[in-house]
Amino acid sequence: MPDVASLAAQKLGLRVREARRTLGLTQDDVANLASMASSNYGKVERGLSNPTFHTIVRIASVLNVDPAVLIAGLTAND
Repeated sequence: MPDVASLAAQKLGLRVREARRTLGLTQDDVANLASMASSNYGKVERGLSNPTFHTIVRIASVLNVDPAVLIAGLTAND
């Protein structure tokens, strides 16, 4: 299995997964609503990709959270 892209990507992914599960949505649900490929969305949740700002905004919109919540506290050290 590939390593995570970065600690920041891993933290983002965990926050996205938690928000998705809170809403009772599947990965496919979120991916479709965010106009993403399911495989790419899964990589975000697993911390295997560094999503663009636009992608983070789309995911946050689907999850009904402010994008700032998903990236809060992340630093260059992450």
